[in-house]
Amino acid sequence: MKHLAIQFGQKLRAKRKELGVSQEKLALLSNIDRSYVGRIERGEMNITLEKAYELAEALGCDVRELLP
Repeated sequence: MKHLAIQFGQKLRAKRKELGVSQEKLALLSNIDRSYVGRIERGEMNITLEKAYELAEALGCDVRELLP
């Protein structure tokens, strides 16, 4: 399962960078702590489906773009 968290984090980071959004801005937009966003991107956290949708909404994309 850990590999899924890593893949999700990689896709999240790629999408965030593609859009030119900082971790801090993404954290503010999704109401998630900035350090938590960093841990998600590094694949250190298994997040809830609700958080995945919040992150996708903050980035203005469909959650399927972030899923492995």
